[in-house]
Amino acid sequence: MNSVVLRPWQKQDAQELASIANNRNIWNNVRDALPSPYTVMDAMQWIAHVNGQRPVLNFAIVYNGNIVGSIGCVPKEDVSRKSVEIGYFVGESYWGKGIASRAVQLLNDFITTRLDVVRIDAHVFAQNKASMKVLLKNGFYLEAIHRKAAFKNNQFLDDYVWAKLL
Repeated sequence: MNSVVLRPWQKQDAQELASIANNRNIWNNVRDALPSPYTVMDAMQWIAHVNGQRPVLNFAIVYNGNIVGSIGCVPKEDVSRKSVEIGYFVGESYWGKGIASRAVQLLNDFITTRLDVVRIDAHVFAQNKASMKVLLKNGFYLEAIHRKAAFKNNQFLDDYVWAKLL
C-alpha cells in the first residue's frame, strides 16, 4: 500500500497547500471559511493559526512524500465538550486513491488515543458522496440529515451528519 501519513503543518508548506486548496471543486464541498480563491497568504495564516494550537489538531496529509490535503478536528464546547468534529480535503488529482479513507483512519486513531472524547462527527453536503463513503469505511453512521441547513453558492444544501461513538 502507498504511504499516507499525517504531520503538523510547516511554514514551508504554504505554497503546496495553496495550490491544492485553490480549487473550486474542493471549495464546493467545504465551509465558506475556506477562502476562495485560496492564496499563499491564506495558507500562511492558516499554518500560523494551527501551529499555535495545543495540542496540534490539524495536519497535512502526506502521500508518498507529497502534501496532498488537509485534515483535522475541532473540539466542541460546553455540554458537547466530549465531542469533536472532523473535516478534511484531498487535492482533486489524488481523488479515488483511498487517501482520504486512510487519513480519516489515522485521525481517528489520534483522537482515540490523545483526546478525551467519546464522539466524533462530520458534516457532509448532500452531493459529496465520496466523502460519505470515506466515513462509512471508517465506522461512521449517518445520524441525521439536516434539510436545507447549509447555504452555499447561493443555494440551500442538505447537511448529512455522520457520527462515530468511541
